[in-house]
Amino acid sequence: MPASPAKTARWLIAQHAERLPFRAFPPGTAPADLAAAYAAQAAFVGLKARECGSPVGWKIALSNPVMQRLVGLDAPIAGRLLSRQVVGGPARTRVSAYGRLLIEFEIAVELGADLPLPEGTCSREQAGAAVAAVRPAFELADDRHADYAALGPHALQMVADNAWNEGAVLGQRRDDWRALDLAGLAGRVWCDEAPMGSGHGRDLMGHPLDALAWLAMSAAARGQPLRQGDVAILGSLVTSKFPEAGQVWRYELDGFEPLTLSIDP
Repeated sequence: MPASPAKTARWLIAQHAERLPFRAFPPGTAPADLAAAYAAQAAFVGLKARECGSPVGWKIALSNPVMQRLVGLDAPIAGRLLSRQVVGGPARTRVSAYGRLLIEFEIAVELGADLPLPEGTCSREQAGAAVAAVRPAFELADDRHADYAALGPHALQMVADNAWNEGAVLGQRRDDWRALDLAGLAGRVWCDEAPMGSGHGRDLMGHPLDALAWLAMSAAARGQPLRQGDVAILGSLVTSKFPEAGQVWRYELDGFEPLTLSIDP
């Protein structure tokens, strides 16, 4: 018998509570397919919201086809952001609060209107029409020491585990974002003044608004259309990094003030 979403979610909550390393689902716990994994994600988010606050937005993971193939999927995946885990920068976090903290370097959007999709599809133009503001963002995530090379058989766990999200740090808000070339925006990352990588908005599924359109379609297909006030982080311009205590990370996105994240023990 397939595992119930509630059973899968309770197992994941216990794994996080005890800071246990990533491991395969035990018998009777794994979702049977992608739809079941998203149902488990919804149950997991519902349980997590008791401590971390209600959902206030969305994230995209695996926007890069190379990463999709690595974990055995053929499309990105979506997750939720919870209110008490979304903060403004500059910010601090503790490595000891995670199984293994990883950070990513994102473009975030705030929606100024609902994004219903009565036809089931969303264009770049429709997505952009709903955007009120654009911001740089760090994503905070916890992979619990997952072995990426061996993730293929366990990709549905990443979906059920809310795409590993543990929050976001939002930078300067610009409501004049239409003056920017979102695809051409360059993002650069430093750790303690050492350069750690760079990327562009076009790395997000070809264009950040194309990424948002994909997210809108993915969410609407599950009966969860994007709503006015939602925040969405659209994927990382730079490969994920594993910060250590004592470091200060700085993310500079063209046209925005630098955003910093300090790492405590």
